[in-house]
Amino acid sequence: MSRTETVIDRYVAGGAVLAYAVTGLTPEQEQARRGPGNWSIAELVTHLLDSDLVIGDRMRRVIAEDNPTLLAFDENAWIARLGAEAMPVEESVNLFGANRQRLSRILKRCTDAEFARTGQHTERGPLTLAELLAGAANHLDHHLRFLYAKRATLGTAVSPRYTLD
Repeated sequence: MSRTETVIDRYVAGGAVLAYAVTGLTPEQEQARRGPGNWSIAELVTHLLDSDLVIGDRMRRVIAEDNPTLLAFDENAWIARLGAEAMPVEESVNLFGANRQRLSRILKRCTDAEFARTGQHTERGPLTLAELLAGAANHLDHHLRFLYAKRATLGTAVSPRYTLD
């Protein structure tokens, strides 16, 4: 299995991993602002979905367009102004997994040359498709640390896991 195939598998497995990470939480626990960071688990999951949709759009543009502009976004403004606290966690988790499943079908068809294609990020400069994919997988990992720590402070800890089943 190539490194790219491994990253794609890790990317698509993220849907199931996120679903596991929020299993068994009550609505009150999802809204609680305990543990590291300022966001509740509901806001954190909304951020993961929003970011994944944006990154997915960036990846599609890099595949389909020649050197497209990849817009940055203000994650804190999106949380504050788009009603993240009211978004159902289950719905966000389901959309997150569906988005990754659908995009993985496209990614699995890409050639090495397509993974080397670039877009121009408005803050970070040129980014390849391979970098965007790895960034998406790593973004989930980064936020899962906060999510699991928040669960622990709520007394609902689960063992962190990452599987490619």
